[in-house]
Amino acid sequence: MAEPSAPTIPSPVTEVPLSSSAVYVAAPEGDTGKSTVALGLLRILAGTVQRVGVFRPVTVAPRVADSGTGQGADSAKGTDPARDRIVEMLLQHTTVDLDYEDCVGVTNVRVHEDRESALAEIVDRYHVVARQCDVVVILGTDYTGVPSPTEFDFNATLAVNLGAPVLLVLRGADRTPGEIGTNARLTLEELRQEHAHPVGVVVNRCDPEDLESVQAELAPLDLPAWTLPSQALLTAPTMGELVEAVDGTLYSGDPALLDREVMNLMVGGMTGERILERLVDGMVVIVPADRTDAVLAVLTAHAAEGFPSLAGMIWNGGLMPNAAMDRLVRGMRSTLPIVCTSHGTYDTARLAADTRGRVYSGSGRKVETALSLMETHIDTEELLARLRVDTPSVMTPQMFEHQLLERARADKRHIVLPEGDDDRILHAAGRLLRRDVADLTILGDSETVRRRADELGIDLAGAQILDPRHSEHAEPFARQYATLREHKGMTLDVARDRMLDISYFATMMVHTGLADGMVSGAAHTTAHTIRPALEIIRTKPGVKTVSSVFLMCLSDHVLAFGDCAVVPAPTAEQLADIALSSAETASRFGVEPRVALLSYSTGDSGSGADVDKVREATEIVCARIAAAGEGDPVADLMVDGPLQFDAAVDPTVARKKMPDSPIAGRATVLIFPDLNTGNNTYKAVQRTAGAVAIGPVLQGLRKPINDLSRGALVEDIVNTVAITAVQAQGSGVKAQGSAVQAQGSADDQAGDS
Repeated sequence: MAEPSAPTIPSPVTEVPLSSSAVYVAAPEGDTGKSTVALGLLRILAGTVQRVGVFRPVTVAPRVADSGTGQGADSAKGTDPARDRIVEMLLQHTTVDLDYEDCVGVTNVRVHEDRESALAEIVDRYHVVARQCDVVVILGTDYTGVPSPTEFDFNATLAVNLGAPVLLVLRGADRTPGEIGTNARLTLEELRQEHAHPVGVVVNRCDPEDLESVQAELAPLDLPAWTLPSQALLTAPTMGELVEAVDGTLYSGDPALLDREVMNLMVGGMTGERILERLVDGMVVIVPADRTDAVLAVLTAHAAEGFPSLAGMIWNGGLMPNAAMDRLVRGMRSTLPIVCTSHGTYDTARLAADTRGRVYSGSGRKVETALSLMETHIDTEELLARLRVDTPSVMTPQMFEHQLLERARADKRHIVLPEGDDDRILHAAGRLLRRDVADLTILGDSETVRRRADELGIDLAGAQILDPRHSEHAEPFARQYATLREHKGMTLDVARDRMLDISYFATMMVHTGLADGMVSGAAHTTAHTIRPALEIIRTKPGVKTVSSVFLMCLSDHVLAFGDCAVVPAPTAEQLADIALSSAETASRFGVEPRVALLSYSTGDSGSGADVDKVREATEIVCARIAAAGEGDPVADLMVDGPLQFDAAVDPTVARKKMPDSPIAGRATVLIFPDLNTGNNTYKAVQRTAGAVAIGPVLQGLRKPINDLSRGALVEDIVNTVAITAVQAQGSGVKAQGSAVQAQGSADDQAGDS
C-alpha cells in the first residue's frame, strides 16, 4: 500500500496581522535550552506588562521527555506525569489565571497524523488564551516523540498563523563560533522563506570563553543577537531526581538536601583513601553499603573541615549495613542524604548519569539562574522594543517586584543579615547575589554558615560572613554603644555582652557605616529587631515615632497601609507622624501619595474620642504641610480625614459622602487609627483579595532597619532586602566598609528604658 501523501499545509496567510501581543520562542533542534530562555522572557514580561500568559502549540506525548530542559523522570514535584511539565512550570510564572488545558494545543502525534486540522485547532485554542492576555509567550516544539524533517518549518508556519514574531534560540554547546554563525544565517533564511518574522537570536549554552567570538560571528545579522554562557546548574539533576531515577529510598540524611543539584558522579570502586582524593563539591558517590571503609570515608569527609560538601551517597546492590554499622551511621547524625537502591553498580551508574535536571516550579536556584542570565546577557529594553511591548499605566504585584529589584540593582547597597543560621536567609542571600541586587554581610559562625550553604547548594562566595564573637569590630562597637547609652547607666562590660547579640552587632554595623541597612526577624521577634535600632540609630529629625507601612500590591495598583505592625495605640501626634512617614515611603517606591486618615466615620458625620483623635491628627498633618518651606515635598502633599475605608478608595461612595474632598475615592496611602484595625485589615485584604503584602517596612529611623515576619518566605526576604536597599539609596551615603565615629543623639521613642 502506497504511503499517503502529506496533507497540504495552508500557505502562510499574509492577511493575518503580525501581533505585538505574542512572541514565539522557537529552535531548529532539540537540546537548546529554549525553555529556560522562555522562562526568563516570561519573568521579564511579567515585570513589564499586566497580563502575561503562555501557550504551547504542540506538546510531547504523555511521559515523554522535553529535551529543552532535560526532563526525563515520570514524576516531579507538584506535577502530573501525564502533563507537559514545561507548561506547568511556566504557568507558575504567568500573571493570568489560566487552566493548563487552555494553554496547550495538540500532541505531536496528532500533528503527524493530520497537520492541516491540527494547525486549525492550534489557532483556535491559541486565541482563547490570547483574548485573556496582553502578551503571550508561545513555546515551540522540542523535536521529541515522532520525528519529522519539516518540524522547524511547521514552527515557522505556526508563528505566522498565530501572528507572532519569532525569538530564535540556537544551541552553542560543542560548536565553533563559525558553525554557530552559519547555523544562524541558514535558520533565519528558513524562517523568512516561510514568511515568519524573526525579532532576535539567542545562542544558548555557549562556551563562556567563546562569547565574544560568537557575538562577532552574529554581528553581520540584520537583527539583534545575544549569547548566553553554559550553566551546568541548569541541566544538573537534583539529589531527589536521582532518587527517582535509580528507584531509590532515603535511608538517612536531611530531606531538605534532596533539592540540591548534583554536579558530579563517582563510582566508589576503590579504597576509602583513594575516594577521598577524588571528591569534589556537589558529588554523589555510588558504593555498596558493605564497603565499610568507603562509606565511613565519604561520611567523614562530608562533615570534615577542608573537604568538599557532597550532594549524597547511593548504596547500590540492595545491600544494607549490619546492625552495628547501622547504629554507627545513624549515630553520626550526618545531614548527607544516603539513598538505597536494588540496582547493581552498572545500572545505578547508568541511570544516574543519564538523568538530566528539570526546571520545574520549585526549582528556585534554576529559575533565578535563568532569569539572571537573561538580565545579564540580553538587552531586555531592546528586545521589548522589538516586540513592541508598551508599558501600561497599571501596576501588578509582579511588575512592582520587578521594578523594586531593578531599582535596588541600579545603585547597589550593602545590607547586613544577622540570622545566618536560618536556611531561608541563606536561600534568599543566594538569590540576591545571583541577581546582583545588593552586597551582603551575613552574621554567624563562618564555618557553620558556609558548610550549611554548601549543603544546600547555595553559593555565598560573594557575601561577607562575620562572627560577632570574634570580629575585630566587637570592641569598638562596645565602646561606642557604651558612650551612646551612658545617660542610661550603660557600662562597658554590659555593652560588650550586648555586642554578642546579633541584632545589636548588626545595628552597630549600620550605625557606623559598615552596612547601609539591616534586615532581621525571620527567627526573632519584632522587639528584638527594633529595640537596638531605637537605642542606636534613633529617629529622623522632626520625627518622633518609628512606625511601619505595608505595600499592598493589588491586581492593578499598589496601596500603602500604615501602621499595621509597630504602634499599638497611637496618639494624634503619632498618627500625624505615621501619615507623613507613610507618604514619604510610598513616594520613594513610586506610589503617588494621597493620604487618607481612616476612622469609622467620614467627615463631620460622627463624633467620639476615636474619631476626634483622627480629626486632630489630620489637622496636625495639615499644619505641618502649611509650614513646609518651598521645595519641601511635604508642601505638595494631599491629605484628608477622617474617612471610612470605602469613602477613601471607592469613587462612587466618595461622591456621596465627601464630594468636595481631593482625596476621597482616590487615596493611595491609608492610615489606620490603631494597630488592631490596621493589622486585621491588611491581612483581610491579603487573604481575600489576593493582594501581595510587602512589609512591614519600618519608617522614621535615620537609617533603614526592617523587620521580617517569623513566617517569612524566601521571596519575602528577597523583597525586604530590596526595599531596604532602595531606602538606603535615599540617604545618599554608601557604606564605606570601615567604622566611622558615631554622631549625634536624639530623644528615645516612648518605651525605651
